[in-house]
Amino acid sequence: MKPAILILNGPNLNLTGTRQTAIYGDESFEMYLLKLKKDFTEIDLHYLQSNHEGVLIDALQEAPKKCMGVVINAGGYTHSSIAIADAIAAISIPVIEVHMSNIIAREPYRNHSLMAHVCKGSICGFGLASYALGIIALLRAENEKGKIM
Repeated sequence: MKPAILILNGPNLNLTGTRQTAIYGDESFEMYLLKLKKDFTEIDLHYLQSNHEGVLIDALQEAPKKCMGVVINAGGYTHSSIAIADAIAAISIPVIEVHMSNIIAREPYRNHSLMAHVCKGSICGFGLASYALGIIALLRAENEKGKIM
């Protein structure tokens, strides 16, 4: 059985490809996910997007049962959700925080992540490629533990 990684997207990321294309690009996440699945055939990629905080928390709590790690773009919840940060801290698998834009170079309220301190690492500013970099980071972390690859 192949190891699995959960990609978890928060609010408004269902609009990727049509929303603020100057910041987020014009490719939908669903199209990009197909590319990720072709590039990472050695793992199963699970994907969930929700505009609802509780759904994201439920997914994080369930993830350790079937996944070796999580790549999360919590969208606006990055800057406002202590509950999502607490859910990340409570689970036993690594979580990589990703953002398509460079949140440090944007509006001041976006400069701080409430979840960065409980994640294994954070990647931002590389567009959709931030997700691939997050997957690579999880795979390398697992490889260092001698579990896969």
